[in-house]
Amino acid sequence: MATGTEPQPVSGGVRTGTRAAIDAPHLRTDRWWLAPAATAAGLLAFVVYSTWRAFADADYYAAPYVSPFYSPCLAERCEPMRAGPNWEIFGGWWGISPAIIILIFPLGFRLTCYYYRKAYYRGFWASPPACAVAEPHKKYTGETRFPLILQNIHRYFFYAAILVAGILTYDTVLAFRDEHYAWGHMGLGTLVFLVNIVLIWAYTLSCHSCRHIVGGKLRHFSKHPVRYRMWQWVGKLNARHMQLAWASLLSVALADFYVYLVASGVFDDPRFF
Repeated sequence: MATGTEPQPVSGGVRTGTRAAIDAPHLRTDRWWLAPAATAAGLLAFVVYSTWRAFADADYYAAPYVSPFYSPCLAERCEPMRAGPNWEIFGGWWGISPAIIILIFPLGFRLTCYYYRKAYYRGFWASPPACAVAEPHKKYTGETRFPLILQNIHRYFFYAAILVAGILTYDTVLAFRDEHYAWGHMGLGTLVFLVNIVLIWAYTLSCHSCRHIVGGKLRHFSKHPVRYRMWQWVGKLNARHMQLAWASLLSVALADFYVYLVASGVFDDPRFF
């Protein structure tokens, strides 16, 4: 007996002969497009801002604060930072902004992050645009071909992200100085840096790769109580991975913008003590 949902000879992507004979592309009645549109807008705004700041090559240091986009600064042309993370590894031949050297690591970590992959796959490629909404592509190959097969190096970017987070932690410690490098002081910038580093570490440690490294390849959790407890802690962070991804993205941009405002003379850093 015909039911009206027999497979139809339709070609193209998910609309194959095994799909139910439903004319509508989807049956969702809510504003499902708002989430991917907002995601695309947010990511695009960060890309525009970070690109401008990375290539600006100016106003990234105001003692004792250094922009997280420029830390560590590895070229000879870096601003002098007393006891700061300016290591002239690349010497004087590097002719463009030193931010380009270091940003590849946190950028690679976020680009290959499981959450961000979902975010920009949906927001920019509509693959798929939302749950229960068919994607418009004629074929799907997943992450088996170049360049998406490079997503598999996410774990190695995680190791680099740990190093970068460690250096940003050092920058936060240096933020407890004043503009004359005297210790025991705290300004509004110190608070901004503290919030940023907490969110950076929370996002980094909530990574799926971190969860696997901590608790993966164990047959019996009972024989590894320490790793099991760590796995539980990371799992709690992992449950908030999306929120931490956005919060840390916003905080790192805010920290850079704060340094830019102080370094460019828009206002002086308010001091608490």
